[in-house]
Amino acid sequence: MIWATVLSVAAITWAASRDKEADRQPPKMSVQVDTQPLERQLTPSVSFAPVVKKAKSAVVNVFTTKTLPAAPQWGSRGFFDDPMFRRFFENPGDPMPWGRRPSSRQVRSLGSGVIVTADGYILTNDHVVDGADEVKVALGQNGKEYIAKVVGRDGRTDVAVLKIDADNLPHLVLGDSDQVEVGDLALAIGNPFGLSQTVTLGIVSALGRNRMGIEDYEDFIQVDAAINPGNSGGALVDLEGRLIGINTAILSRSGGNQGIGFAIPINLARQVMESLITNGKVARGFLGVGIQDLTPELASEFKAGEGGGALVTEVMPQSPAAKAGLQNGDVIVQIDGKPVSDSVRLRLLVGQTAPGTQITLKLVRQGKEKTVSLTLEEIPADLQTAQSDGRPAQDVLRGVVASDLTPAQRAQMRAPANLAGAVVTEVDPDSGAARAGIREGDVILEINRQPVRSASELEEACKQVKGERILLRIWNRGMTRFVMVVEGPEQK
Repeated sequence: MIWATVLSVAAITWAASRDKEADRQPPKMSVQVDTQPLERQLTPSVSFAPVVKKAKSAVVNVFTTKTLPAAPQWGSRGFFDDPMFRRFFENPGDPMPWGRRPSSRQVRSLGSGVIVTADGYILTNDHVVDGADEVKVALGQNGKEYIAKVVGRDGRTDVAVLKIDADNLPHLVLGDSDQVEVGDLALAIGNPFGLSQTVTLGIVSALGRNRMGIEDYEDFIQVDAAINPGNSGGALVDLEGRLIGINTAILSRSGGNQGIGFAIPINLARQVMESLITNGKVARGFLGVGIQDLTPELASEFKAGEGGGALVTEVMPQSPAAKAGLQNGDVIVQIDGKPVSDSVRLRLLVGQTAPGTQITLKLVRQGKEKTVSLTLEEIPADLQTAQSDGRPAQDVLRGVVASDLTPAQRAQMRAPANLAGAVVTEVDPDSGAARAGIREGDVILEINRQPVRSASELEEACKQVKGERILLRIWNRGMTRFVMVVEGPEQK
């Protein structure tokens, strides 16, 4: 009896130890992925009902409640009044028109989500759940409601992951958004204006949309399927019923559908989701370079050809790029065989690669191709002089007045302590420099690839310039870039 008691206690202790060990393990998630390309030669069907039946039951309503300070003005709706870009989730909360104004108010919003695993993982938009005190999910097939846990959020891609406590749920198979082509038919499924299980049809209008100012990492699929407020976080599916995107924003001047909608490609959303579930955060690769797009003039100057690429403007000390020998003026044209069309594409490809991954860069250095291998690191957490009178920068930079950086200017511009250059204090709007984009506050670091540490050095360097084409390297607001200034007779 005594031995039985001892064994039972030991068994309980072992079981508890095992449970604690299990608690330390990252949660496991298994999504279904189908990367087979579409059969694009088939005759279009007269009905998409089979696809809709396959997909719509996995699209859910997402209800959020959040507490906000009382509105400063009756009827104020913040960013909903922005006529350009509108997130499309509904905000049916009404402000109080009469009586004493409360110090806070309850705002209820609704959007959409997509179940991607049978055990209840759901993809939606970060802006749908941002700041929510409570998140509920209603299934589309029977309306059953669940309290949802926010597993993780990534505002830089507008992706969020929810989890509900349920099993054997209908869920969508994930497609391969890299195989989507302009002209493919696509179905948008969501809950516009609270109308659950609404399906609209359109075509993929464009791929790789970026520079929209919506997210930090943008690679949108553009569609013309009708999507409206309430569709945020909903599904964009192909004709096999596979999830190829998460609807996130519309371009609209009316607030409703005008045929231009944007969806996050599922390959990007999947990578963010898996990182959030496994690590609790999104760890992005860090190369350690400042980059800019190539203009035709810069491409000619750096002998980069006409194939595009990202021009390196700065190599950060001790970064992976520095360790691999990258230099200012290198043009990166490929990463692991994938073409780099511009600086945005390079940033996206690096950001989608996990730290610790070895990559191969193909670059052009003064007209010669070079291949470099390096290992990406994680983005550092922190990435998050004598006064003088202004001096004209001689005739080769006609209309530009520059001075040494003063301590006050350095503090105002938040310039790093080791930044050395000549700060532009005046630019003639009719000058070649102004036409090239030089503005007050720019700090000139190089002229024709020769370092410039002060206004006097800039003046001396200008005296050595021959010809009317001047290559400047500029710093402003923490970023560096190259600028080609073409000087000629003043335009009258």
